[in-house]
Amino acid sequence: MRFHRLIGGLAALGGSALPALAQQAGWGNLGKPVDKGFSWTDPLWPSFWMAWTPATLVVFIGIFSAMAVLTVLEIRRPGGDERQGVLGLVTTRGDRLFISLLGTVYIFLAWLGLIGMPLWWPLALALGWAVFVFAKV
Repeated sequence: MRFHRLIGGLAALGGSALPALAQQAGWGNLGKPVDKGFSWTDPLWPSFWMAWTPATLVVFIGIFSAMAVLTVLEIRRPGGDERQGVLGLVTTRGDRLFISLLGTVYIFLAWLGLIGMPLWWPLALALGWAVFVFAKV
């Protein structure tokens, strides 16, 4: 019986005092839109079938730009610039691009799995990996 009185008293208190306290604490602005400014994760085109964010756009532009540079290099000096590097493989420029992109994916996935956000440090590691691959592999 005491328990029911306690619950009834708390419900009566919550019914009158708690909403007023919540309003004073700023909860009244909860449903109002807030202008956040630029975000790397907000969709560029919300009604589009694919969630293109600024981050995905930059990644795809980077990959296609690298492929365009490799195409221009292949036209200027055909043959793919084959060489045997530190891995013992005979690789071309395209192979080295693929190895660097694959390593970049593993670097980012490992970083997200072990550490989390932010992703600026794995970006630096991935760029270092790409420089190493194109120089030594």
